[in-house]
Amino acid sequence: MTKEFVSHQLVDYLEHNNVEHIFGLCGHTNIAVLSALEKSSVRFIDVRHEQIAAHAADGYARAKKETSVVLSHLGPGLTNAATGVANAALDSIPMVVIAGDIPSHFYGKHPHQEVNLHADASQYEIYRPFVKRAWRVDRPDLFPEILDKAFSLAQNGRPGPVLVSVPMDIFSEQIDTALFDRVKQNNKDLTKPSISDAKARQVIERLLEAKDPVFYVGGGIMLADAAEEFRELVDHLGIPVAYSLMGKGAVSDDHPLTLGMTGFWGTKFINDNCRDADLILALGTRFSEADSSSWYPEYTFDIPKTKLIHIDIDGKELGRNYPVELGIVADLKEALTELNRVAKEMVPEGRKNPKMEEAIANYRKEFFGKIEEHQKSDAFPLRPERILADVRSALPKDAYITTDVGWNKNGVGQQFPAYEAGTILTPGGYATMGFGSSAALGAKLADPERVVVSLIGDGGFGQNPSVMATAVEENIPVIWVVMNNSAFGTIAGLQKSHYDTTYGTVFKKDGEPYSPDFAAVAKGYGVNGVKITKAEDFKPALKQAIQSNKPFLLDVSMKNEPVPTDGHWNIMDIYSPGKNIYHVSV
Repeated sequence: MTKEFVSHQLVDYLEHNNVEHIFGLCGHTNIAVLSALEKSSVRFIDVRHEQIAAHAADGYARAKKETSVVLSHLGPGLTNAATGVANAALDSIPMVVIAGDIPSHFYGKHPHQEVNLHADASQYEIYRPFVKRAWRVDRPDLFPEILDKAFSLAQNGRPGPVLVSVPMDIFSEQIDTALFDRVKQNNKDLTKPSISDAKARQVIERLLEAKDPVFYVGGGIMLADAAEEFRELVDHLGIPVAYSLMGKGAVSDDHPLTLGMTGFWGTKFINDNCRDADLILALGTRFSEADSSSWYPEYTFDIPKTKLIHIDIDGKELGRNYPVELGIVADLKEALTELNRVAKEMVPEGRKNPKMEEAIANYRKEFFGKIEEHQKSDAFPLRPERILADVRSALPKDAYITTDVGWNKNGVGQQFPAYEAGTILTPGGYATMGFGSSAALGAKLADPERVVVSLIGDGGFGQNPSVMATAVEENIPVIWVVMNNSAFGTIAGLQKSHYDTTYGTVFKKDGEPYSPDFAAVAKGYGVNGVKITKAEDFKPALKQAIQSNKPFLLDVSMKNEPVPTDGHWNIMDIYSPGKNIYHVSV
């Protein structure tokens, strides 16, 4: 029998599973692991706040299409990370969180930083409402099996985070190496469920019989790496595509059959095409509130008047928000492969849809014609449409954009063309401020050859500016574009329109708008920082940032205008019943 420290065997297991990066922050409960990592091939990405670690790991998993790893301290470290882990959970991002815990022989004695006001040894239970599973390791010999289960569960079925809480004394125990050797033999790349030939023929037959069918896709397409298979089906059947915020990019926004994003920040043309469809094939979406106009049938989806076929890896999503005529539990890549095969057998020549293509082309011309003046405006502070237009024109088509919350998320969904699947990384489910600035680090580490730009508001960037310290220390050349309106702008617009005040939502000092000089703050961290003082300087500065291949921040003063909307959100009826009031400019 050969014995070795658990911490060293943990690191060896991670190397065996081709883990290249771990995101985290030190604490007295996890330094045994950090010490074991020092001479490892696994690179530890040191952050200044655990929320940064979780968001960076989230961005890494999205771009790398692999399970990411977070190393956390107990108590406040674990709760600091909780927001980022919950964000990953709601967006179905595979992640393994390994957290140090109090010594197992001190359970219930309230040692340093233990969470035990209502239950002893219960740190791991904090994560139970949002992770796929939370484990506490009670014996060192059980750790290998638990860890292996954690990785398998995180990445299979509907992906998501898991937590493994490890008492710090267990990291320093020695166990038989055979226990880890055994689990290393497990192949965690499991065969995924597909659909039968008969069921595929039923789906294709229904699509061919429908008069006005629509494809509706969510982030599940990207999670299954099924964008190529989906585009093949779109091209063969000539059916238009609408998407949720998380589904943006599944088919390029310049594809002739791409309608665009639905829901509250969707346009009337897009929402009407979904509402008036006689059949929708939904793929990898949960029909969330914002994407579905709070499920009001008069705005976006009129189901069951419109018949619904819904395919998802998670059976709990089928029929959750809309009744399904046909619900199918399957992996989307496998299902679409089968649907493409059957579609080519049933309709060898394919089908074209010139009438819909013409309608979409006319709609785009009209929509972008309406905002063209703002996209080219030299006004200062800059129009948000100008910022998005300049960013799009300066970036290569395959660049990653990470967004935060507000104009940068909602405006990107509505007005910013995405040309490749998986290039828009956004906090769709949890809508978390601070996501974009940190997720950019992970995306760049996962795909270092691509340009990565974080579009983020001043409120969101202020959540965790120490993200810049990590970028400098680890030499991660991301670009932050701070869309600075001296406010929590979207909320300020809501409050002003419904309550005629902006109390607590705008940043002021002595009655005047206030903002830190983020460019100066960036320089303090060692990041190249530029404060934009006129509209024509922004695009050249962004090009300079791209060419520098160094961490770079652009502080861009922006007019606080609401994102236009034709959809609906139930909160409007709560604030001002029956008045149909939305956002206003602040």
